[in-house]
Amino acid sequence: MAINLQKGQRISLEKSNGSKLQNICVGINWGAIEKKGMFGFGKSKEAVDLDASCALFNENKQLVDVVYFGSLKSKDGAVKHSGDDLTGDMGGDDGLDNEVITLDFSQLNPAVNYVAFVLNSFRGHDFGTIPFASIRIYEGTPKRVNEVFATYDIANGSGFAGHVSMVMGVFYKKNGEWKFNAIGEPTKDKKLEETVNTVTQSYL
Repeated sequence: MAINLQKGQRISLEKSNGSKLQNICVGINWGAIEKKGMFGFGKSKEAVDLDASCALFNENKQLVDVVYFGSLKSKDGAVKHSGDDLTGDMGGDDGLDNEVITLDFSQLNPAVNYVAFVLNSFRGHDFGTIPFASIRIYEGTPKRVNEVFATYDIANGSGFAGHVSMVMGVFYKKNGEWKFNAIGEPTKDKKLEETVNTVTQSYL
């Protein structure tokens, strides 16, 4: 059952056979900006540094932990970051994710009630200027995609131009069941800390 959520849709993470989803990945694939040379001769590539991050909150919406390029694993070991990609694809779209964050619900600290995924453009490159940038939130592992929940095309999607930060989505626990809210909203924030504050105020 392929689910491709639109912005703002929510789903339960229980599969049709009654089993629960355990392993979730958030993958980001993007390209460097191509610039024309002087007088139109030649082309150069400008590196783009997008940063996927994950913020964990308790039921009182207090921040418990943040996984990002400077801290690649949550304290409980449930969330892992593949590492910082500072450039994007320099030779065109290779179809592979440049950064992946994995989430294993079975290892998650029981006190965690919300797991939010955000994206920031570290050097302030406007999403609208990046030649391609797509996000996939899916069940599986970085090497095996079982089922995609949500995809966002932030290079071409309306509303993303003029922004350097966004909230991708939030997993939240309700009556002991994990559900997913596909947010996909750009924010006016410039830095990760500001984006985490926006999540706390508006998306939990």
